[in-house]
Amino acid sequence: MSTTHEEAALAAQYGIPASSLKELIDAHLYMPFPFLSNRHASEATAGVDAWLRSCGLTDEVGVAAMIAFTRPAELASYNSPAVELDVLQIVSNQIAYQFVFDDRAEEIGRQSPDRLLPMLSESIAILRDGAPPRTPLGAALADLHRQVRERCTPAQAARWAGKSREYVHGLLYEAVAQAGPLPPGMGLSTSIRSLTAGVEPFYPLAEAAQPCELAPEELHHPHVQRLSRLSADAAVWIPDLFSAVKEQRTGGMINLALAHQRALRCSLPMAVMLAIRQINSTIREVEQLYHEIKPELSPAGVGYVEGMIGWIRGCYYWSRTVPRYVDAALTPALA
Repeated sequence: MSTTHEEAALAAQYGIPASSLKELIDAHLYMPFPFLSNRHASEATAGVDAWLRSCGLTDEVGVAAMIAFTRPAELASYNSPAVELDVLQIVSNQIAYQFVFDDRAEEIGRQSPDRLLPMLSESIAILRDGAPPRTPLGAALADLHRQVRERCTPAQAARWAGKSREYVHGLLYEAVAQAGPLPPGMGLSTSIRSLTAGVEPFYPLAEAAQPCELAPEELHHPHVQRLSRLSADAAVWIPDLFSAVKEQRTGGMINLALAHQRALRCSLPMAVMLAIRQINSTIREVEQLYHEIKPELSPAGVGYVEGMIGWIRGCYYWSRTVPRYVDAALTPALA
């Protein structure tokens, strides 16, 4: 375990002026993308509340309080500042749904991974086969799928469903890893995190916000594909920094900062600094690749890539103020 002397050396090396983990993150995370917010944010917030009520989800214990703590429409507004209200509402609804689904999966999966199978199987059947839902959560997913099909092209909706199925499978992998006798190593942890992030299902919505579909040569360009992966990783790793205290307290394992802490047996502040290094490197690669490919992209291609990158910016500014991660502001940076 890291000693107090080593923590002091870390502070000297990086010139850490921070008194809390939140200040530590703000001081050292590289964020070249400025804060932006969608002008339809308040309308989307009201829309989320109405949609959750119509699906019956806010009748379930704890859901309304969780939504108040996570502010899904605020996250959507920061991630997608330029889209019109119709797309913003779908993004907001989907974020809200995924928060409910993820928390439910975590609660059930902690009991035993096999208990997740009915819930996950229902989701896959809805996404793959258009099967009728059996639960309120399934009904919400079916309605969300309907919204996507009505707003997106068939190809975009198919990509949305495919990426959403990856997310569903990822939650089972996470439950299995959590139930194992030994915590997962760095490589396995980040691999599972890339699935449970649930960011890539939103990329077809970013494409749908453009005036036309992307040409296949743009959509499948190696740089665009790489940007898709990098943007999703950076976007979800940033909330991992702010949620590390909460995850550590509740026994969570699939978190970038906690994976660094396990790998090096160091303190949480040092692990956060190591995770920041990894995130900063990823964001700089995003910048470089986008600079290289942008002259080759159509206006729709530029909008699509900027929609993906928007998740990096949005997840940072949302994580800094959302009540769900308030522990980061209350935890000392040098502990």
